[in-house]
Amino acid sequence: MKKIFSFLIGLFFFTNCNTQPAVITEISALSETLSNFDSTEKAQWRGTNRDGKYSDSGLLKKWNENGPKLLWHFEGLGDGHAAVSVTKNFVYASGTNANTEEGFIIAFDHFGKVIWQKIYAKEWLDSYEGVRSSPLIDGDKLFILSAKGILVCMNAKTGDKIWSVDLIQDFGARNLKWGMTENLVIDKEKLFCTVGGEDANVVAFDKNTGKVIWKSKAKGEISAYNSPNLIEHGGKKILVTQTQSSILGIDIETGEMLWDFSYPNKYSVHANTPVYQDGMLLCVSGYGKGSVMLKLADDAKSVSEVWKNDSLDSKMGGVILHNGIIYGSGDYNKRWFGIDWKTGKILFSNKMLKNGNLIFADGLLYCYDDGGTVALVEPLKNGYNLISSFKVPYGEKQHWAHLVIHNKKLYIRHGNALMVYDISQ
Repeated sequence: MKKIFSFLIGLFFFTNCNTQPAVITEISALSETLSNFDSTEKAQWRGTNRDGKYSDSGLLKKWNENGPKLLWHFEGLGDGHAAVSVTKNFVYASGTNANTEEGFIIAFDHFGKVIWQKIYAKEWLDSYEGVRSSPLIDGDKLFILSAKGILVCMNAKTGDKIWSVDLIQDFGARNLKWGMTENLVIDKEKLFCTVGGEDANVVAFDKNTGKVIWKSKAKGEISAYNSPNLIEHGGKKILVTQTQSSILGIDIETGEMLWDFSYPNKYSVHANTPVYQDGMLLCVSGYGKGSVMLKLADDAKSVSEVWKNDSLDSKMGGVILHNGIIYGSGDYNKRWFGIDWKTGKILFSNKMLKNGNLIFADGLLYCYDDGGTVALVEPLKNGYNLISSFKVPYGEKQHWAHLVIHNKKLYIRHGNALMVYDISQ
């Protein structure tokens, strides 16, 4: 790589020595950025544990009227609802070119400069057009699932494609009304994907080659926009995901389906990542279906229902578990709820914002509602205390992308726009 950049620098100097010295400076800066790339970092959907909780501390406890300081923004992602993925190297955003129907990844540095932009596959341009899935970063590799069913691995440093698999053509996947959507998850060498084929329902791929490690028939149902979670229970690592009408627990070593639990809703959409704690598993679905708490058997081979609550029916906004209380908004139920983790009892609810998504850091909630308001909220035992809020200034269409926090910065994606705010004290 260094030899290539040395050659490029020499070439530009030879051809542009009197007119473009800035080009040489930029190439040198790019060379330094790539040479300092950390190939051990990881970044995934909703944080390290996929629970929406970020470990940053020393964050602002109140914002100005127009929000915290805007560091930089970018308009040029095209349509889409995918959150960004952030490492100490780059900010990765997935985007859509409506003219060519191509999905692409942009890697920014932390000052908003584009380091590279590369196409990965055809993307979704039907109802609610645009990219849906966020990039998964695992060391020097980037993984993403196109809504057209193309699973892609790219070099996280350069954007070069390493391998790709057509899930529809090769595995009998059946695409969905709003396009295949999954924020992928990985464990060591295994990359998991809820393919949704009748025989190849859930598949573990070798992350390095794209070759199949195992295939699980599971229930043979179509996928359901779910971004799964990995949990450890009963001496096993288990992939928990949802398909058309079922919650599934799959042994990640063998692909064996350990258990299933019937949980259909009207449109077969189960977009929220399951939440696990101390042998208890919470799954939340929209369209009035609501929440269900399952208890895993000690041997991890079965589950039993503990409670149901149809009020907290978040469609795709996620929930936060904090101090024994589940915080989140509804879908058909237009309120923000606090639900007791153990009993499912409604502790409080209000209409502080429109429905939306939420994450957590440094003791506070960060909420992003469907109307474009971002709010800093204190989660209380008896309610929500809305501290500060502001309207997102850039972008268009739906406010559906989940918020991200990294290194005391708040990342907000609104359609074609990405905004980065300083939330440090």
